[in-house]
Amino acid sequence: MSTSSNKAIKENKSTRNEKNYADRIKSELNFYKDCHNVHDLPDIFHYWSNKYLLPKQRLFGFNSPDEFFIYYCKKYCLSGQEKENIRILSVGSGNGELEVKIATELANCKIANFSIECVDINSDMLDRTISLAQEKNVRKHIKITKSDFNKWTPHKNNSYDLILANQSLHHVSELEHLFDSIHQGLKESGMFLTSDMIGKNGHMRWDEALEALEPFWNELPDKYKYNQLQKRQENSYINHDCSTQGFEGIRAEDILKLLVERFNFELFIPFANIIMVFIDRPFGHNFKTNNPKDIDFIDRVHAKDEELILNGTLKPTQMLAAMTKSSVTETKLTHPNLTPESCIRKL
Repeated sequence: MSTSSNKAIKENKSTRNEKNYADRIKSELNFYKDCHNVHDLPDIFHYWSNKYLLPKQRLFGFNSPDEFFIYYCKKYCLSGQEKENIRILSVGSGNGELEVKIATELANCKIANFSIECVDINSDMLDRTISLAQEKNVRKHIKITKSDFNKWTPHKNNSYDLILANQSLHHVSELEHLFDSIHQGLKESGMFLTSDMIGKNGHMRWDEALEALEPFWNELPDKYKYNQLQKRQENSYINHDCSTQGFEGIRAEDILKLLVERFNFELFIPFANIIMVFIDRPFGHNFKTNNPKDIDFIDRVHAKDEELILNGTLKPTQMLAAMTKSSVTETKLTHPNLTPESCIRKL
C-alpha cells in the first residue's frame, strides 16, 4: 500500500473519531440541558445507603458523599487560614449544587479566603450554578469556566489547593490527560477528592457479577423487572451499556487503575456491586421502603454483595477517595482487604 493511501486511511479514521466525539458531546449536552436534578435517586437507595453506607462514612467523620467533600474542604481551609486565598477547583461541576453547598458551609464557619472554580462544558449548567450561588449569597466565592475536561489543562501560573471531581470522572474519555493535568495543577500540599463509579465501562456488570446477580433476578416477580429509565420490561436482565451514545461510564473501569498510578490515597472507601442494580434509577423505583418483603430482599442482596466483595470475587463499583501527590503514612480503609490496589479488576 502506498504512503498516500496510508495517510488517507489515517485521516479518514481521525475524521470518524472526531465526528464520534462530537456526536457524544452533543448527546451529553442535550441530555443535561434541562436536567435540574442530576442526583435524584429512589427511596430504596436511601434506605440502603442509610443502613449500610452511612456507617462506613461515619468512621471517618462524615455522613454522606457531599459531607465527605465539605469535611475535607473545611479541614484544609481551617488549617490554611493564614493563606491569602485557598483555591478550589471542581472538574465537571454540573449545576453546582455541591460547590455552592461547600461555599455556604465554609462561609458559615467564617472562612472567607477561598474561591471555587467550577469547570463544565455545559453553559446551561454553569448558568444554573451562578443563579444558585446568588440565591445562597456566595456568588463572590464562585467562579465559572466553560471547558471540556477531556482537554482541560491548568494555566501555567495556576495551582490549586483542592481539586474535586463529584460523579464526573466516569464521563471522561481522556482520563490520562485529565489526571496528568490535575496532578500538574495540584499543589504539593493539596488534595484531590472524588466520589465516583469504578465498575465496568458503561456501568455494565462483569461476568462474575452477572453470575451472582442471576438468582436474585430470577427470584423477583415480573413487576420489579420494568426498567424505569429505558421504559422496557426485562424478564431476563439486560446488561445494558450506557456509554453507547454519550459519555456515561465511558471508561469507568480505568479510573481506579490510573489514579493508583498517579496519586497516593489518604482515604479510600469502596462499595457496592450487584446491589446497585436493584437500588439505582432503572429498577430502584420498583421497590417500596414500606414493604417488608422488598426490604428483606435488599438486605439479602447487600449481604451477598458484601461477602463477595470482601472475599475478592467481586470488585466494588463505587468509591470515595481523598488523594495527594505527596506520600501518606497510612491509607484510611474500611477493611484491610479493600485497598485501592486490591479493588482494581484485572482485565
